[in-house]
Amino acid sequence: MDKIAVLIPCYNESKTIAKVVADWKRELPEAVIYVYDNNSTDHTDELARRAGAVVRYEPCQGKGAVVRRMFREIDAQCYIMVDGDDTYPAEAGREMAEAVLCHQADMVVGDRLSSTYFTENKRRFHNSGNTVVRASINHLFGSDIRDVMTGLRAFSYLFVKTFPVLSKGFEIETEMTIHAVDKGMCIKNVIVSYRDRPEGSVSKLNTLPDGIRVLRTIFRLYKDYRPVRFFGAVAAVLFALATVFFIPVMAEYIRTGMVPNFPTLIVCGYCVIVGFLSWFAGLILQTLIQKDRQAFEFRMQVCQDEYTRKLGEESVG
Repeated sequence: MDKIAVLIPCYNESKTIAKVVADWKRELPEAVIYVYDNNSTDHTDELARRAGAVVRYEPCQGKGAVVRRMFREIDAQCYIMVDGDDTYPAEAGREMAEAVLCHQADMVVGDRLSSTYFTENKRRFHNSGNTVVRASINHLFGSDIRDVMTGLRAFSYLFVKTFPVLSKGFEIETEMTIHAVDKGMCIKNVIVSYRDRPEGSVSKLNTLPDGIRVLRTIFRLYKDYRPVRFFGAVAAVLFALATVFFIPVMAEYIRTGMVPNFPTLIVCGYCVIVGFLSWFAGLILQTLIQKDRQAFEFRMQVCQDEYTRKLGEESVG
């Protein structure tokens, strides 16, 4: 088991990967640097290997697929995941590693938004997009995450080995953040400086399509993790619609004793029935979520025992 593993997912980062590897080797000489190449065509893997990194490969395209592979294959006391585009400072690595190794953090967020991101980032809509995503998650999940989409994070062994990777692309950061918040894990924030990509280096993130995927992920996870609130909101809307359209029908009935708008009355009844079904669906799903959280705590204990055993075997060896 490595003490610190620096994980660098890469797709066509030949302009910067050698510098990124060299920077992290300088700041964390005891760490093992892993570069996971995701079908690069510009010899990123060769440059990373020459710089001293351990190079591995993920054939399935997408950052989510790379993260799944990295988390499955690497055992370490502390994981630091950083993009290979040289936009994040390696100097923050020591503080982030200590937060995991010495202060029991499960996830450490490299916060760009509190420092230089809004002045350094030159891509249109990225600033507003990051703000919208952060505000949405903090409001819906009652959290105080400073930077949701950052590509610099540190993780504990327990987080990595209990995190189910479901996303395929850049929405993986959103999924990791919400998972940590929902499971009550210890999240710490480290402010880091951010610098824009060097000339010739191209971002793989497509602002509009990937932004839509991120917002869709937030919506999906809110439904999965907060079913009572989600389906309760649907029920409230249906009840409100039924009430608005039923009042005139009821007033006409009281005044004349007749119901001239039977289709409206039928639709109101339908809305009420579907509203009750939605509410009870939320209650049932909430019970399943509670059972899953109990099972997750048992998985955490099993993972903790495995981690302790591995550390013990290494100390004896």
